[in-house]
Amino acid sequence: MTVEKSVVVPLNADETFALLTEPERLRRWQAVTARIDLKAGGAYRWTVSPGHSASGQVVEIDPGRHLSLSFGWDGSAELPPGASMVTITLEPVEGGTKVSLVHDGLPDDQGSGHLEGWTHYLDRLVVAASKGDAGADPWCAAPDPMEPLSAAEASLALCQLMLRKMGDDSGALPTPCALYSVADLEEHLLGSISSLGGMAGASIASPIDGSFESRVADAGQEALEAWRKRGIGGEVDFGGQQLPATMAANILTLEFFVHAWDFASASSQEFPASPELAEHVLGIATQIIAPNMRDGDRFGPVIEVGADANAVERLMSFTGRSR
Repeated sequence: MTVEKSVVVPLNADETFALLTEPERLRRWQAVTARIDLKAGGAYRWTVSPGHSASGQVVEIDPGRHLSLSFGWDGSAELPPGASMVTITLEPVEGGTKVSLVHDGLPDDQGSGHLEGWTHYLDRLVVAASKGDAGADPWCAAPDPMEPLSAAEASLALCQLMLRKMGDDSGALPTPCALYSVADLEEHLLGSISSLGGMAGASIASPIDGSFESRVADAGQEALEAWRKRGIGGEVDFGGQQLPATMAANILTLEFFVHAWDFASASSQEFPASPELAEHVLGIATQIIAPNMRDGDRFGPVIEVGADANAVERLMSFTGRSR
C-alpha cells in the first residue's frame, strides 16, 4: 500500500528541509520528542504523539532536495521500525517549496490511517512555516489509553509548548513557586528529570547551552526513552528506598504538567491542557502529595475553589497554587 501527500510551504527549500529534519523545529509541528543522526545509515526516533513513536534509519539524504527514511512504529508487529519507506522530495515553486511525500510498503489496512496522519502533520508543517510554530497538537491532548508514560509524554509536550514562547530574557520572572524564578524552576525541573530518568537507567547530563525549551526537551526525551525501554513494572531505587516504578513515572508526569502551568503563569500564557489529562494528573497528585510536602516550597496548603472550577483549576488549587 502506498499513500501520497503534497503541500506548498511558504519557505525556501533549505528552510523547509530544516523544519523536516532538525529536532528543535520538528517539535514545532510534528513531534513531542525527536532525535536524528542526519546521515545515510543514521538512526532516528521521534515520538509523534503520546504512546506512538516512529523509528528507522536515514536511507538517502540530499539537503534541501530529498530525504528517504525507513519507517515503522515501536512495539508494532504489523509495521515495526524500518518496515516501510517514507520519501520526501522538495521542489522550489512560486510561493515557496512543494513538499511531496510518498509512503511505500504499508500494510493494506493501514493506508487510510497513515494518509490521515500525514495530512494532519503536513498541514501543521505549513502553519509552522507561516507562523513559526503550529501550536498545541490536539492529537497530544488526551492519550488513549491514559497510561503512565503516555501521560508523561503529553505533559512534556505541554511543558515544551509553554517554554517555546518564553525568551531568554524570561529567566528572572517570578513563578507561582515563591522561591523560584523561571530560571531557578527550569534548573529544578532538569534536576527532577535527571533523577527520575536515572531510575530507569538514563544518564542525563544537565545541558548548559540552548533555550529553556531545548534543554528541557532534550533531557525529557532521554528520560522517557529510558522509561519506554525499561517499562513500569517492579520497583526502582529512590534514595535508598524502593519505590513502585509506576509511581516514579507518575511523578515525572506531575513534574512536567505542574511546572508547565507554572511557566505559563509566569509568562501570562494560556494553558491549553485537556480536561482528561488534567483529571489524570489530579489523580496522581492526590496519591503523591503528602501533608509534609506542603512546605510552601514544593506545594502549599490546598486552596478552596468553587464547584464550577475546571480540572486544571482543581489540580492547581490542590497543589496550593494560584495565579
